[in-house]
Amino acid sequence: MTENRSTHRTTTAALRRALRREVAGTVALLADEEDFTAMRQYTTFAFDDHGRYLAQVEALLKTLAARGGPTAVALFDPEDYADHCTATGLDPDHPTSRGHYTAERAATGPRVPYTGQPLADLVRTLVDTAVRHATWEYATMLLTDAGPCADCGQDIGRAAFDRASHLLLGLLDAAGPGTHHLVCSVPAEDDQLIAALHTTRDTTGPARLDTSQGAEFLSVLAAGIALGNPGGVVLRTTVPGAPDRLHGWRLHDGRLHPLTEAEVFDAYCTDARTGEPIAPEPHVDYRAGFPLTHPDDPHPH
Repeated sequence: MTENRSTHRTTTAALRRALRREVAGTVALLADEEDFTAMRQYTTFAFDDHGRYLAQVEALLKTLAARGGPTAVALFDPEDYADHCTATGLDPDHPTSRGHYTAERAATGPRVPYTGQPLADLVRTLVDTAVRHATWEYATMLLTDAGPCADCGQDIGRAAFDRASHLLLGLLDAAGPGTHHLVCSVPAEDDQLIAALHTTRDTTGPARLDTSQGAEFLSVLAAGIALGNPGGVVLRTTVPGAPDRLHGWRLHDGRLHPLTEAEVFDAYCTDARTGEPIAPEPHVDYRAGFPLTHPDDPHPH
């Protein structure tokens, strides 16, 4: 009887350990000093030094990872947290409320898996992911708010997204084999929308790209088309054994118009903030954008 009970306890403990490895956890992180300072207004927030706080977060992440379960990190936004507490009737000065907010961020917000990387690298990736997510949300909102065309009733946002898809497919098809890095920049009312897309294409077959990056890139390009705002797209192609190729296009009237070689050179070799010239990169060819022709492209009104 004693042996059976011992075996039962061992089996139960092993099952619980196995189950624990399948439970995902999320840690919401105050990434910068300003957000950390904002949280110090709450008496139940136990930390008074951001560096010590980050060290404790990293120790917690290592402990969670050692247990074997998947762990992710999200950004803790004090302003968004205060709004969340107001909307849900929670007391913001209570640890349970912070846990409730973290659970919501885990379900709806951007997050990065923790795989043992240094915290500084994790924070950079997390902030970049959050910026990309915010850009995608804003571009999507602009497309939704564009509404129908007053003349024909066509959904402007949907038509712009369809046209952006055609333009991207044309770019990737004409770029040929290699590793391609595209950046789309479009001015909006409240911000400068920027999206990047990294793709690889073999000598045969279509380009391979990250689904989320593709959606972000298309949303920004489509927002420029729907709003009728000027913008631009640059393409950098890397092929083994050859200099990188740089191309550029100007977005105007829903179309990508090729830049000249001189315009591409100026775009890459001028500091966007100061206007001062920048030395050209070695082993890089600055080339004109190539023409994109798609007679069946849908064009939003």
